[in-house]
Amino acid sequence: MGTTLFTNVRIFEGTKPKLEAGEVLIEGNRIRKVATGQGGRISPDGVGEVIDAGGATLMPGLVNTHCHFTYNNATSLADITSLPVEENLLCAIKNVEKYLDYGFTAAVGMASAKPRLEVVVRNAVERGDFPGPRLRACTPEYTVSGGVGDDSRLDLYIPSIGIVLDGPDAFRKSIRELVREGVDIVKFNNSGDSFTFGRLPAHVNPMTEEEVRAICETTLNLGKRIGAHAHADSGVRQCMKYGVEFINHATYASDATIAMLAKRADRHWVVPAIAARYNTTYEAGDWGITEEVATNIGNKRELEEGAKTMAKMHAAGIKVLPFGDYGFAWLPIGQDCRDLEHCVNLFGMKPWEALRAATAYGGEAWAGQGGELLGRIKTGYLADLLIVDGDPLADLTILQDRRRITAVMKDGRFHRRPERFAAAAKRGKAAA
Repeated sequence: MGTTLFTNVRIFEGTKPKLEAGEVLIEGNRIRKVATGQGGRISPDGVGEVIDAGGATLMPGLVNTHCHFTYNNATSLADITSLPVEENLLCAIKNVEKYLDYGFTAAVGMASAKPRLEVVVRNAVERGDFPGPRLRACTPEYTVSGGVGDDSRLDLYIPSIGIVLDGPDAFRKSIRELVREGVDIVKFNNSGDSFTFGRLPAHVNPMTEEEVRAICETTLNLGKRIGAHAHADSGVRQCMKYGVEFINHATYASDATIAMLAKRADRHWVVPAIAARYNTTYEAGDWGITEEVATNIGNKRELEEGAKTMAKMHAAGIKVLPFGDYGFAWLPIGQDCRDLEHCVNLFGMKPWEALRAATAYGGEAWAGQGGELLGRIKTGYLADLLIVDGDPLADLTILQDRRRITAVMKDGRFHRRPERFAAAAKRGKAAA
């Protein structure tokens, strides 16, 4: 069992507001020992590698809980749908390696571009065929006729990125089939979205109570987890009622709903994916979506209302998580850590709280009831770690620069180790 000792590091533990000088010992794929404070030293005797990080920050790997790793940075859902499955698979393989390069050591898929695509990529990463984060594989998003993802007309059928069904029995059958195929998570759309360009506003819920109940009961009976695209207040309430863990967006949650959610904050994770609203409002002009267009379709309102709602949720103690919906042309994969700034600027989080949401809280959300330990630098936790050049608590934008993430470790093994650390490791081995 290999051992690695990190010395001369400043540690962001995952839940604490300040960095602490210290040392961390890795044994196999677990954190064996953490030493901080005065006299915080770990003996290097018998250690396989000793890495002097030169005062850099050691922090947990990032966790993306609303990840579209099968999307291809297209300009529309239709463009993603039309990508042949073979090319889509190659794109997804590149995406998961990019996520790991940018410090994401775990990710929750939240709507596969094709029914088995996330399952296949997850299995390949787990086998070690390709590098990538720890993955949870999702279904395509389930929707209803006229819902988000159904762009057909009576005179023109348009293939959907989602699975368009109507009625409880249809949902039950399809969910059973995809659970048979190996998904971890089932996602459904019980609200509209401005991306329907006015056809179905985000505050509207197109699903019946019976359909939502059938989706959730079937999924939970089969031992799987649930995520929902739930902008609408009624959609958020359905999530609480039927055991949906991942409540995505929650834009129009009322004050009464927020109060209800705060009382059961240990059962749900809110993932607003606010960058989709921000970038679509202010940075999509090159693709024909000016700020005026974004206003007219309701996207700017979703941004403004979502920011207000998330600020209230954060103040109420609800766990609001960053990241989500990256994978479009004006929201490309690799820029995900811009969300940390949004958490501070739009939701009122402190920088350390934004990083806590991206690591410790994200790790809890990824693990769910399985109880796996990840997202913190603490004895017994999985050794998913980053070495960062600088202090991300002082400047969150550091994490947007791949070059500043100078080492990435997943499951106790380096995905990337710069030469200067390799040289330090060799010196450590010689001393041992």
